[in-house]
Amino acid sequence: MAAIKQSDIVVVIVPFPAQGHLNQLLHLSRLIAAYNIPIHVITTTTHARQAKTRIHGAWDSLSIDTIHFHDYPTPHFPSPPPDPTTAIKFPSHLIPSFKSAMHLRQPFVDLLSTLSPASKRVVVIYDYLMGPVVQDVGSYPNAEAYMFSCCSAFASFWYHQEATGRPPLDGELESIKKELPSDEDCYSTDGLQFILSTDVSYKKFTSGTILDACRVIEGKYIDLLEQEENEDHQKLWALGPFNPVAITHDSSHKRHKLFDWLEKQKPNSVLYVSFGTTTSISNEQIQEIALGLEKSEQRFIWVLRDADKGDIFDEGEVRKIELPKGFVENGLVVGDWVPQSEILAHPSTGGFMSHCGWNSSMESITMGVPMAAWPMHSDQPRNAMLITRVLNTGMYVRDWTERKELVSSMVVEGVVRRLMASDEGEEMRKRAAELGDRVRRSVVDGGVTRMDLDAFVAHVTR
Repeated sequence: MAAIKQSDIVVVIVPFPAQGHLNQLLHLSRLIAAYNIPIHVITTTTHARQAKTRIHGAWDSLSIDTIHFHDYPTPHFPSPPPDPTTAIKFPSHLIPSFKSAMHLRQPFVDLLSTLSPASKRVVVIYDYLMGPVVQDVGSYPNAEAYMFSCCSAFASFWYHQEATGRPPLDGELESIKKELPSDEDCYSTDGLQFILSTDVSYKKFTSGTILDACRVIEGKYIDLLEQEENEDHQKLWALGPFNPVAITHDSSHKRHKLFDWLEKQKPNSVLYVSFGTTTSISNEQIQEIALGLEKSEQRFIWVLRDADKGDIFDEGEVRKIELPKGFVENGLVVGDWVPQSEILAHPSTGGFMSHCGWNSSMESITMGVPMAAWPMHSDQPRNAMLITRVLNTGMYVRDWTERKELVSSMVVEGVVRRLMASDEGEEMRKRAAELGDRVRRSVVDGGVTRMDLDAFVAHVTR
């Protein structure tokens, strides 16, 4: 703390410890740090270690030098393994680790008490689930807070619609509302209870809302949300994509071994399969996916690993996942952490079978890769609808209405063939590539995303 120097503006980032949430705000930290603004990230000791372990090629020396981690120990919490057999896929086993992060309230106050006297302004950007931690920000006259909502603009808009009961504004919205996936089974009972327990009156101390959303992708829904925020005298900032868009394929010894295989494959020939860090799939479903991939005769990289524990460094009980006997590998099965954005950016990757978490969705859209959508919980069914129904850059493996059904190997095979080896899939790949190109162009000088980010930085440094 003694190293903190006098500064006009400092930014304090308060991420939620789930990997998807943590990942987004770390990427935003990197973007803001590029404006030569000091960044202070406050998190638990366990999750700071997790973040640093999983940071990869997107981070350069500039980021490391200008982003300061403040990690604090929290009381011990249980770290049980995930249950792959549960019908509701929300990661309830992570709730003890989520609750542990609520102990950061006093460390947050201590950090602000040190930063505030040494700064003209302290800008706090906090995950919406961390409201209880940052609720004292109003006690500091030179501090202002911005709430980060980790959902897509599409999902956020429909959550607002349901909460307010307002009728849709036009025919397209009316049509989408009729098809909108229900929230049933998106959250476990204890998951909902935890989310509700973090609900503080944030508008009392928040100056605006930040989304990892891009006008090129979700312009209509960002505009609609802006109208609602303006009614509440709040400002909305759509600053996405947060994830890196210029990927360099590292040829150093640190590069994951899968790239040696990937670089031998034809362009757009490989399906990348991953269901994120919070989903565990039953043994029965794994067998069906494996058989479907085998019968499809398409090349693939399958990241087959259990969901994160609350403490990913807890080496307790580890589930042994077995593939079918005689499983013929047309590709690679990988059991460790992989650099997903680099895989999606690789010319050989032509499709992504995904749970449609918003990090994965944004990375896939940004890299121009079409998706086979298999939503599991939370906002994922709505992200899947955005991708398949609105953007038309993906197709369903399993619709949300069929969430309790086992997906057969025949269905997996059919979807993989449609996405990777059909005229329909090729047209989808062209649309995805065109959208990805537009998104990537939006972040350079003069692009709409760059202008939005410039405007946000100009606002907080005014």
